[in-house]
Amino acid sequence: AGYGEGGIVAALIAGAIGLWAIFLPCFLFIFTAAPHIERLEHAPRLSAALWAITAAVVGVILNLSLWFALNVFFTKTHASFDRLPNLILPDLSSLDINALTLFAVAAVGVLWFKKPLPLVLLICALGGISLGLLGV
Repeated sequence: AGYGEGGIVAALIAGAIGLWAIFLPCFLFIFTAAPHIERLEHAPRLSAALWAITAAVVGVILNLSLWFALNVFFTKTHASFDRLPNLILPDLSSLDINALTLFAVAAVGVLWFKKPLPLVLLICALGGISLGLLGV
């Protein structure tokens, strides 16, 4: 949005504001609650609440992972109202081979070759830029 409104400088400013607004509250919650978590783990009721919160966070992360995968690997999706409301299904003919290839490179680099994440991110970023410049 920033790039569309004012070029690269506006994009960098918009990105910085977005990072600030998204991550600052999270870090504030972590830093203020962290000293008290160990004490809360020994209280049975609070321990159960922390367990439930942890389960909910795992569910949210799984949901976001599936949503991102669906929208990155497929360029077209459609809603299914037949059996499950709000279920988004991919159009299998719109599979993005470039995204799938970059995912495979990242997965093999991290899981098989045990390469550091920053190196794998750099390789995939260069691969994505190269594919974009080639118009593939």
